[in-house]
Parts: sequence; structure tokens; C-alpha cells
Amino acid sequence: MKDWEKFTLGIVWLTAACLCASPLLAQQEGGEKPKPAAREYPPLLDPNGNQEDTDQGTQAIQPDNRPLSGIQNPTWGTPEMRHSYWVPGIQYSNTVRSNSLSLAGNSGWNSTSFVSGNLSLLEALSHSSLSANYSGGGYSSTDQVQGNGQYHQLSAAYEIVQRRWQALFVDQFSYLPQSNFGFGGTSGLAFPGIVGNLAVPLPGLQAAFVPGQTILTATGPRYSNASAAQLTYAVSGRGSVTVAGVHGLLRFNDSGNINSDTEILNAGYNYAITRKDTVGLAYRFSAYHYPGNPQALGDHVAQFVYGKKITGRWALMLAAGPEVTTFRVPINGSTKRASASGSGFLNYVFPRGNITLSYTHGVSSGSGVLSGASTDQLNAIWNRKLTRVWSGSTNLGYAKNRQILSVSGFSSPSYDTWLAGAGLSRPLGRTASFSLAYQAQIQGANVALCSGPNCGTSSTQHQVFLTFQWHTRPLVLR
Repeated sequence: MKDWEKFTLGIVWLTAACLCASPLLAQQEGGEKPKPAAREYPPLLDPNGNQEDTDQGTQAIQPDNRPLSGIQNPTWGTPEMRHSYWVPGIQYSNTVRSNSLSLAGNSGWNSTSFVSGNLSLLEALSHSSLSANYSGGGYSSTDQVQGNGQYHQLSAAYEIVQRRWQALFVDQFSYLPQSNFGFGGTSGLAFPGIVGNLAVPLPGLQAAFVPGQTILTATGPRYSNASAAQLTYAVSGRGSVTVAGVHGLLRFNDSGNINSDTEILNAGYNYAITRKDTVGLAYRFSAYHYPGNPQALGDHVAQFVYGKKITGRWALMLAAGPEVTTFRVPINGSTKRASASGSGFLNYVFPRGNITLSYTHGVSSGSGVLSGASTDQLNAIWNRKLTRVWSGSTNLGYAKNRQILSVSGFSSPSYDTWLAGAGLSRPLGRTASFSLAYQAQIQGANVALCSGPNCGTSSTQHQVFLTFQWHTRPLVLR
């Protein structure tokens, strides 16, 4: 109950900040009629036009001014926005799997149907913006282990931009019957809110700031939340400082998994060498706690960061530096571990498509299986327009999680997770879309993946996703 109270309090706090800040900013603007923001959001297409024929290459692209040492991933910019709007819709998705979500359960094919409501919102004033994507509903499965239940996904951000400072409030929440690593593949089920030309883009938090779920042996419904607040101040024409706080939690409904709480402090300095190149220094402290478990970790990371952005073309970020982790309960007689950390992110746009690559190496919460882990995580997504109406996409994911320190006389658990998939999608008129996707999930380890008599050290699951989504015409707010 306390965990739901924390989440509810965070949502109330975020909503209050949004409601209180908007009137204040309107007063600062001298009572003038608010003007639509012209930065970092997609255009609201003419509802009477043909959305399928829209060429985004002809739209004005606004640059990404997010801080290099901040908590979000960089972008290559976004098309200029014309109006504030919101779009409700409904969605049906069916997932067919080759075996149960529980590795100890039956190995036969099963099917799960998801029915949900979707909502995307974009509200913009001249110096602030509120963005949100939500999907939620229920599911029914022939997998007796999974059964019936509900699922929810929410991503929301409120941003204030002034001449010398920026404030950002972000919340990412999910309540899912399985790990979010690979959930939905490349189909519409994977993303909250409306998909297509009316989708509200929200750059996600970097992997280091979100509770990890990359070990698939953690089973059962779970909810994950990451709430963040960030302040950036320009100290000169080229330099800025950034400070952020993030609170994350991961909770499982079923026993046998490890719950976790994460508190993160992030601070950095950014300096623009040129209009395209930026360097920075970043420091991050992460505190990992495990309710009911005496172990706790304190993780210190210092990194040199380099970034390059070409508006409308690509965005690159590279970071590397030392990492020192302390343990409340000594592991094999040691209370400290020194190692290296690093991350990289690339978003590249080419004619009729784009590719996104990300990599992270460092300490994580343990994905519900370990009380802290040394983690490597790689993700790659490729999207391309195949014809006037058909689009294709592929995804590849890999994660390796190892126990932070080995214990004498015991085998140190190590888990490897692979994801590989592809999909097709197309609009059905102006207000509907369809997607079909396939994905393979492969889990391997040096220990048994479950406690049943038929459990081994590896498992492969094939998944097929079919999703239909319908939404109303955009409802213009201003």
C-alpha cells in the first residue's frame, strides 16, 4: 500500500506543478494570449487532409536544446507544432506465444488478447508544454499462469523554458504482466498513446535512470515507476549546469522476486564547443534499496560526455568514466568495488527512415532477480517507409546481467537475454492503423532458470503480435 501511495503522491505532485506553473507563466507574459510553442513537437496535421501523403521532410525542424549531461536521450529535433491538441482512441492487440510466461509452466502455444483505451495530449504555451501518452485496459489469456488482468503504460512530461533556465518534470509508469524489455515487440502494443502522425513524441529517460527489467526469469505482474525533476541554468552563452533528482521503484505481485527502490542524484556541466558539438562532465549517485533485504548499494559515477547534433539528421551522445560501488552488507569480505562505466546513444535519420542505437554499461538494481547487478544493455531499432502506406521495422536487444562480486565457493549467477524481431504497419484511412510483428526472446544463464523439474539453463520463446488501433480526429485545444 505504501508503494502505491508513493506513486499517487508523485502523480499529484507532478499535476500540481503543471497546474500552478501555467497560470504563473501566463501572468509573466503580460496577459497576452498564449501562442503555440514552435519547438520539439510534431505538427497537428490538417484533419481534412491526407495524412498518409504528408512529407515530414518539408516541415520546419526545430533543434533539440536538452542538456547533454541531463537525464533524457538526445534527439535530432522535431517538426514544428501548429496547435495544442488531444486524441483519444481504442486498441485491440493479440499476442500468440510458443510457451508460457512462466518457465516452469506448460510449454504449449497460448494466446493473450489486450483491449485498451489510448490517449495522447499536447498542451503548449509560449514558455511551457505538457505532453502525455497513456494506454490502459485489460487482458485475457489462455495461459493459465498469466490468466486475466489489467495493464497500464504512462509517459508524461512538463517542461518550462525561459531565457536562461529550463525546468523539466517527467514520469514513466507501467503495470504489465511481464517484463517491459521486449513487451509488444515493434507492434503498437509496445508504445503508450496514439501511434502514427498524431503521436506525441516524448524522449525517454536514459536506461541508467529507469528500474531495469532485463532478466526474464522474474515472473508475474509488476509495476515500475520513474519520477524525475531536472533544472538547467545557462551560466554563459555556451555553458550550462544541470541538476536532477530521480526516484524509481519496481514491485512484483508474486513472491520470489526482489523488489527495489532507487534514488538518483545527477549533476553536470555542459559546454558548447561549436553549434553542433558539445562536451560535458557528469556525476551520478544512485542508492539501491531492497525492501525486506538488508543489502543496499551506493553507486558513484563520474563521466566525460561528448555530444553532436545536426538538426534534422542525427544526434550522438558518448559517455565514459570510473564507477565506485559500496555495499552495506559485505560481499565476500568486500564493501567496495571499482569499475568502469559507459553509455552511448545514436539517433540517425536517412531518407524514408531512421535508426536508433543505445548501449549502457554499469551497475543496475538487478531486474528483480539479483540484489544489484553489473549490466550491459544494447538496443537497436530500425524503421523505414516501404511504400506509400506500408512501413517496416526491426528491433534487436541484448542484455547481460552478472552478480556484482563473486562469492567464494559459489557459482556467480550470470544471465544473457536476446531479443530479435520485425514488423509491418500501415494506416487504415485517417483514423485507424494496423500492425503485425514477430519477436524471438532467448534467455540463457549459467544456473537453472527456474525451480521446476524440467527447468534448464536456456529458454526460447516465439511471439506474434497483431494490433488494431482507432482514434478520433484530433481535438484542438488552441
